[in-house]
Amino acid sequence: MSMTIAARGALGDVVRRVQSALAAAGVDPGLIDGDFGPKTQAAVEQFQADLGLTRNGEVDVPTWRALTGEEPPPPRDLCLQLTAAFEGHGFSLARGNFDGAGITWGIIGFTLKHGDIGKIVKAVDAADSGLLAEAFGSRASELRDIVRRPPSERVAWADSISIGARKTGLRRPWREGFRRFGEIPEVQAEQLRLADERYFQPAVHTARAQMLATELGLALCFDIHVQNGGIKSAARERIDELLASHPVRSERDRRVIIANAVADASSPRWREDVRSRKNTIATGAGRVHGRIYLLRNWGLGECPVTA
Repeated sequence: MSMTIAARGALGDVVRRVQSALAAAGVDPGLIDGDFGPKTQAAVEQFQADLGLTRNGEVDVPTWRALTGEEPPPPRDLCLQLTAAFEGHGFSLARGNFDGAGITWGIIGFTLKHGDIGKIVKAVDAADSGLLAEAFGSRASELRDIVRRPPSERVAWADSISIGARKTGLRRPWREGFRRFGEIPEVQAEQLRLADERYFQPAVHTARAQMLATELGLALCFDIHVQNGGIKSAARERIDELLASHPVRSERDRRVIIANAVADASSPRWREDVRSRKNTIATGAGRVHGRIYLLRNWGLGECPVTA
């Protein structure tokens, strides 16, 4: 049976690529919005029927190749799509200083305080100085200055442009500027490069260290690096405790232990959010932020990671 790459319920850039390819093939997927809903499923079924492929409404490997002319997306793209959905971010969404990180923006919530937004701004600006002005207009020079200031000053500036009772929003000129900036292909490429460098490659090493060899194991480690900054010492100690007291008969058992250890060691404010996310990945299904996730429909399962 062919591996599923995308199916009903999946969200994100891989789905958007499917929808764009369907539209280019003359099959209407509905809105090209990155949401694999009933209309996209019906379009996949029609495309499969037209080409004599197995008509299952899921984008398996033969369907993907027929649609795109490409090899299946690498594990990084599938892990990124899932964590981006948990984070509630796309390439363009920017949020205010709701959590003390200044501004949170981009595909996995890069932050101003911790320097990732600054890295992207500087890299894009160095490659093409016109892109900042294209997105931010006359405010481009202000942003250039802000990303070079110390973290405390960056956060204070972000706080001054944050709006709403919980400061989740940004004042319109900056919200729209970050939206435009995130829609630029060169900026999206830099976001992906940084996500790979800062989060995915460390996740690969963590998965090996924790003896996790499957797609779900790698996805779990990636989400840990994005949401929790990796497996910290308190979580490592908790993993050792749980491994010593619970039988481990499969990688799934190990994933569940790691998921709960990371949650146990996280801030009480976010602990249950961490637990729901991590256990959904560890078991392959669950509810996060009120949404049901079946991870096989996101291209993530018990298959060994080969790339």
